[in-house]
Amino acid sequence: MKVVVIGASGYVGAELIALLTLHNKVTLKHLLVSEQSSARGKTFAKLHARWQGICDLPLQSFSPQWFEQHLSSTSHDIDAVFFATPHEFSAQWAQAFLDVGIKVFDLSGGFRLKDPSLYPQHYGFEHQALAALEKAQYGLAEWHADGIANSELIAVPGCYPTASLLALKPITQHKLQQENALIVVNGISGVSGAGRKAALSTSFCEVSLTPYNILQHRHQPEISQEAHADVIFNPHLAPYKRGLLITATVPLKAQVNAHQVAEAFTQAYQGQSLVRLRDSWPKIDDVAYSPFADLYWQVDEEKQVVVVSCAIDNLLKGAAAQAVQCLNISLGLASDHSLLSQGGQG
Repeated sequence: MKVVVIGASGYVGAELIALLTLHNKVTLKHLLVSEQSSARGKTFAKLHARWQGICDLPLQSFSPQWFEQHLSSTSHDIDAVFFATPHEFSAQWAQAFLDVGIKVFDLSGGFRLKDPSLYPQHYGFEHQALAALEKAQYGLAEWHADGIANSELIAVPGCYPTASLLALKPITQHKLQQENALIVVNGISGVSGAGRKAALSTSFCEVSLTPYNILQHRHQPEISQEAHADVIFNPHLAPYKRGLLITATVPLKAQVNAHQVAEAFTQAYQGQSLVRLRDSWPKIDDVAYSPFADLYWQVDEEKQVVVVSCAIDNLLKGAAAQAVQCLNISLGLASDHSLLSQGGQG
């Protein structure tokens, strides 16, 4: 598969390019950045020195003129595009790529929410690509393989929703939770989740463990939508580079026991090599720089509640590695193809 990556200079874009470079079924054709990017004209390895000699492609500026020159003709040789871009950019451009027969893997939030009326509130723009939005397939790889395999537009989940949904869906899929009860998810992420652009609020000298965007975070409707349950999501920013951990508290129906919960998780992730069911609470250090999600839970049958934790690398399983999983599924490969053989490390 011949692919283009747009948003090649950011943290997620860099991790994605690293994984695609090592993928034996992928050829990187173009790496693109915005016209305003200070990285344009540099090589990828110049920007990210650890990839010198592995990926030395230049970073080109994306523009309507670039699209017209390279992709408007039916003779183009591009099979897929990955958007590691601002949300409104992918919402604006995805349909143009689809129209010329190019599969879209969108790592932004441009197509994650199915209700277009939610975008002004949570993403700050009116969604205009309603036909594409209607067709978009949510790309939680362990749960939507059939849809991913048959869709031309994959909305790769966000990092917080990935960890939250891996923890919640075995429970909600089996309807083990109390009806109409609120599920509470507390999440903690390192500063790389805010992106590569420098800002005072994400400077190590300024960051302390801090909750933010409580009751209004854009991932809350995404988690609720895909869990098919009401979820309160409480994100926290912590002073470390990468990695993410969520802990979810779920009230259980009367008579639901620990065995039923364990069976739900075992059935959900049996044969899923990138989801590891642990025998103790997960740690970020165990998943950082890897494509794994580590899960553990405990049930209190007296209080009828289950508490579940999930740890992932926010840039890999929470973004780039999951995008590669979706690519693999689209190609008819095992979803972990190339991710384990290379250690999944960026």
